[in-house]
This record gives sequence, C-alpha cells and structure tokens, in this order.
Amino acid sequence: MNLILMGLPGAGKGTQAEKISEKYNIPHISTGDMFRQAIKDGTELGKKAKAYMDQGDLVPDEVTVGIVKERLAKDDCEKGFLLDGFPRTIQQAESLQTILQELGESIDYVLHVDVPEEKLVERLTGRRICPTCGKAYHVIYNPPKEAGKCDKDGSALIQREDDQLETVKNRLEVNKKQAQPLLDFYHDKGYLVTINGEQDIDLVFKDIQAKLEQ
Repeated sequence: MNLILMGLPGAGKGTQAEKISEKYNIPHISTGDMFRQAIKDGTELGKKAKAYMDQGDLVPDEVTVGIVKERLAKDDCEKGFLLDGFPRTIQQAESLQTILQELGESIDYVLHVDVPEEKLVERLTGRRICPTCGKAYHVIYNPPKEAGKCDKDGSALIQREDDQLETVKNRLEVNKKQAQPLLDFYHDKGYLVTINGEQDIDLVFKDIQAKLEQ
C-alpha cells in the first residue's frame, strides 16, 4: 500500500502515521528522516542536501526528489510506504508520479486528516512545556494538577514562542495555502480520502482503517 499523509500542523498526523506504519507494516517516511538518513549514509545527494542545509537554504527540488527516489527504491518499501511531508508542491507531486512509474508503482491513497482551523488554533496555542524537565501539557486536553506548574518538579510552565496565537495563525495560513493546490491535484486524480481528524485519536485511526480496507 503506497500512501501519502497530509494535514495541517496540529491535525495529529504524527500519531496516525505511527499507527498506520505499525498496522500495515510499511515504513513511515518523513522528509526530515530521509534527509538525515541520506546525510548519514554519505550519499552524493545527501552531501548536496547537507551543503544547502548547513547554509540555512532550502534544499532544491532536484536534490529532494533524488533523495525520495533513493529512499523508495530500498527493500523495506517493497510492501508499500507512507510518505509524510512530501510532496509539498504540484511539481514535486508530478516528479513523484514519474519516480513511481519508473519503479512500477503508483499511489493508492492520499489521506488528508482534516481538522477545522479554530480547533487547530486551540490545540496548538494550548500547549505548555516545563522548561526544566521538558514534559508537555495542554491547558484543555492534558492540564497539570496545579494550573501553570509542572507535576514532576513544580517549575512554572511556559508557552513556546511558536505556540503563541499570532505565530500559530500565520503558520496555519502558510501551510493551508501550500496544501490546497495539492489537495485539489490529488482530488482530481481520484486519490484523495478525507478523514475527520476532530475525533478521538482511536476513532480517527478506525476511520483510516475503514477507508483503506474498503
């Protein structure tokens, strides 16, 4: 089963990716992991990616696509894969189709974990971290026993800068603009499956399973 996973920040993609990977015994491949592995393996493309990343530049498409191609050709992808964070543009999506054709494969489903924006804002801005031990809380879903204090060591909890309202709204807006053309692209090709990500984690996964096993 060859899958692509999409969803805005805070939609719970990471959690579902783990569950899908475990249940269907396919590797969960995120862009970051691919880059790290290619760099660690010292491949030609890994070295190129590292040079861009070290300078704080975006890795250009031809390098990213090459790394994806190397990764999908590995033995553990024989039974399928779950791509997360790639493709990000129509151009990358078209390159991915070419790669898969060369490998004699195709995409089965593009899973879009869909959560209303106001819910995502609530999820992301409600996160709190203990600066001492790193334990994470949420003011609504996972509050500490005493408001604003870590259960473990009593430190005052902090809100990370990128979890503040303005930053969160901007991040969602940027991601939404980037994702919409891709969602349309995959919808038109008949691959897109939308999952209600507002439900409980297990129910979201149950929905995914039902769609994949139809």
